[in-house]
Amino acid sequence: MSATLRGFLFALAAFAFFSTHDAIVKTLGSSYSVFQIIFFSMLFAFVPMSISMLADRAVDNFRPHHPWLVLLRSGLSIISMSSAFYAFTALPLAEVYSLLFATPLLITALSVPILGETVRGQRWAAVIIGLLGVMIVLRPGVTELSLGHLAALLAACASALASILIRKIGSEERSAVLILYPMLLSLIAMSLVMPEVYQPVGLSDLALMAAIGFLSVIAQHCVIGAYRAAPAAVVAPLQYSQILWATFFGALFFAETPDLYVAIGSAIIIGSGLFVVWRESRENVSARRPVTKTANMRFDTGPSPAPKLHRQEEISENGS
Repeated sequence: MSATLRGFLFALAAFAFFSTHDAIVKTLGSSYSVFQIIFFSMLFAFVPMSISMLADRAVDNFRPHHPWLVLLRSGLSIISMSSAFYAFTALPLAEVYSLLFATPLLITALSVPILGETVRGQRWAAVIIGLLGVMIVLRPGVTELSLGHLAALLAACASALASILIRKIGSEERSAVLILYPMLLSLIAMSLVMPEVYQPVGLSDLALMAAIGFLSVIAQHCVIGAYRAAPAAVVAPLQYSQILWATFFGALFFAETPDLYVAIGSAIIIGSGLFVVWRESRENVSARRPVTKTANMRFDTGPSPAPKLHRQEEISENGS
């Protein structure tokens, strides 16, 4: 099996795990606050993730080189995760994904003022067309804009900003730091609100919360494996496969069928995102590539960085 095919399969598995994770969040959302779901899922995820990081010989410490930016990125990750979890409980799965898929477009637009990226006419056109797709999904003036829609848009914006921060500091911070700090701060933040939202949890629901945490860890490792085996231009577009899983899970478990406007808007957003990823995968398009180098948009611990290894991690990987 070629490395590219292996990366392709890792990516497909990762986004299938993430989609299953999101369907479980939606299931539990009818009975529990999203803050309680996040607290227990992060608690269960923290154990295997911590063991994995502690066993990594390349990690000699967890001190960030840019503590304030790591803290800001962690706060954005908490906002994006909480907002996305709420959106999954309030809206059909496919509709949430269609709005979250605007994240690469927002990264491209925001990278100009924040990172000084050079974004030329074709990618600006893709961004504008993609945002028109968002408007088709939302249909302002035709359907009521709910808290679920606002939460999904907030999650996309926070995720885009967190991804840009990864682009800024990712080459200097260890992957372990970028994963561990959002998890720790999520646990702390959720524990502060737990007394206000806590509901007794049955064993079956506790098992589902544990499944969310473990699926997140497994999926993150699959993403890392995918980016190590295959080019980002192969892996990044596969995040859009989640819309197929969302349609399948929505129909199977929640009696959801995407309407025509969601289908058309999603197609426009996905097409625009694919074009941006394709353009950024080409040589000499710009000095930096904000989308394909920030990997997938996830909200469990914030957007997951493509494994751009710290120097000591590179040495460990190469075995020299």
